[in-house]
Amino acid sequence: MSMDMTFLGTGSAYPSPHRGASALVLRTDGESWLFDCGEGTQTQLMKSQLRAGRITKVFISHLHGDHLFGLPGLLCTVSLNTNADPQQTLNCVDIYGPRGLRHFLRVTLGLTGSQLLFPYAVHELEPTPDQSPEDGQLSLEMTAECGPLHSQEQPGRTISLDVSSDCYHLFEDEKFMVKAFRLFHRIPSFGFCIREHDRPGKLKTHLLKALGVKPGPLYGRLKAGESITLESGRVVLPSEVLGEAIPGRKVCIFGDCSSVLGEGPLRLCNGADVLVHEATLGNEHREKAVGHGHSTPEMAAAVARACCARRLVLYHFSQRYKPSSLQKEGDEDNVSELKKQAEEALRDNGVEVTVAEDFLTLPIPLVRPR
Repeated sequence: MSMDMTFLGTGSAYPSPHRGASALVLRTDGESWLFDCGEGTQTQLMKSQLRAGRITKVFISHLHGDHLFGLPGLLCTVSLNTNADPQQTLNCVDIYGPRGLRHFLRVTLGLTGSQLLFPYAVHELEPTPDQSPEDGQLSLEMTAECGPLHSQEQPGRTISLDVSSDCYHLFEDEKFMVKAFRLFHRIPSFGFCIREHDRPGKLKTHLLKALGVKPGPLYGRLKAGESITLESGRVVLPSEVLGEAIPGRKVCIFGDCSSVLGEGPLRLCNGADVLVHEATLGNEHREKAVGHGHSTPEMAAAVARACCARRLVLYHFSQRYKPSSLQKEGDEDNVSELKKQAEEALRDNGVEVTVAEDFLTLPIPLVRPR
């Protein structure tokens, strides 16, 4: 199963001609999951090779506008495209995010008289008291439930912190387990861990041939973990004929933060194939970054090092940092300098550092056992 990640917006605060507001898409086998949806995300989607109608799940890290303002418009645009193509049908779109997201969509879609041609459900994560400063907690008091469900809204879950694991269990299906974890920002913010289930190892066909087992349904049963019984009465166990399991991929996407809360995030993200972390300002502006609830490349590198990540991807840059293609020699605010700062902090750790730019697509390959 192929897997890749496309960055639609890598800037902070607002969309600019150089960088869109925060949004990225994780794509697997024709299904797309959207992480954050800043203003202008639908335009960025149209410029990309991705299809908005393939989005089945949306994850919102926090309720600041540069991560959220594009969501109502995107839902409406997907609905219009569905109307234009009678053969395109969408199942319920599941939306995950902090408490208050449900109310935001009800009010926005309701006041604008927006009708969708597909159902949606909002699953809210309950923040904890230590997740943001007092002003952030006060803003939460304004997000209580208000009014009935939108006409296309289905009841969603309210998800509380699992104290035993220090994370939020969002869902698990036959391919993935997805959890969320707490971050410290000016308002409650979350990160997301997408863990692919391990795959069975390669069949040792030479052993099966020696036992007289021909390719066909019996191979499939063994691959699925079932034992088979031969005509001779010999029972063949999957463990006898399967090679080492292929580890599933792990992708961790951090929302805006100046630190993680508890041990859950580092434990959950340990061994991540890709860790996406904000680096709003350079190391020389650390005090300002932390004061606004953000991180520097050195701080992002510290998280990647603590998680033993294979690859660190920096994004959510201040709009002062222009993309590499627009930089001129001698520019003071150089995005490549942010990469150097992270690499310096990760020296001798073997972590690859990537600076995300709008429309960058990163393939996420399987790491097969030797």
